[in-house]
Amino acid sequence: MEILFEDYHLIAVNKPGGLLTQAPPGVPSLEAEVKAYVKEKYAKPAGVYLGIPHRLDRPVSGVMLFARNTKAAQRLAKQFQEHAVEKVYWTAVQGEVIPAEGEWSDWLLKLPDQARAVVTEAGMVGAKFAVSRYRVLHAVPGGMLLEIRPQTGRMHQIRVQAASRGHPVLGDELYGATIPFGPPADLPRDRIIALHARSLALTHPFTKQPLQIMAPMAQTWQSLIQLPQ
Repeated sequence: MEILFEDYHLIAVNKPGGLLTQAPPGVPSLEAEVKAYVKEKYAKPAGVYLGIPHRLDRPVSGVMLFARNTKAAQRLAKQFQEHAVEKVYWTAVQGEVIPAEGEWSDWLLKLPDQARAVVTEAGMVGAKFAVSRYRVLHAVPGGMLLEIRPQTGRMHQIRVQAASRGHPVLGDELYGATIPFGPPADLPRDRIIALHARSLALTHPFTKQPLQIMAPMAQTWQSLIQLPQ
């Protein structure tokens, strides 16, 4: 487990793709790994508290921030709810993205009884407005590397918005990708996609100082598109 930041109030780790953020007891998850780490490092005989102010989809990698006490959890939750946390993602998508910089605005709807969402019309019952700003970083085999700054936090937001424009995230077969990403997986749930939470910028809930946490890219990215760290 790669620790990106740690103090008495917060702990941030680089989540690997393919691992659940949260899961029932007995099912591997990042939450369980972080709790085990904190319990061992700080010799906590009782249970370990972890607040989870945000989540990453199972096939997505990158910065995951946890709160180590309830006060930190409350203050972090407020920042996320008020969109005061700046999220930056890097993603490799299929095709040529034109223009090279812009904004995607859509109404997204989670499909009933399915773990996927679609772009729909404004006014559709249950639809939520989604906005993402993007810019092309450079070309990759079969597509483009984008930096994306979501302004809202909808289910599968980046994945749906990119795919609906004909640019599915590499490896994201759920949304129509035909170019694979990462090592082969026996089960669909174990597949990873080329979407990485590159950084989080926020205000530390106690020191009130600006805090930016950046997650290095996994070797899977290095071998595919030779990114600098």
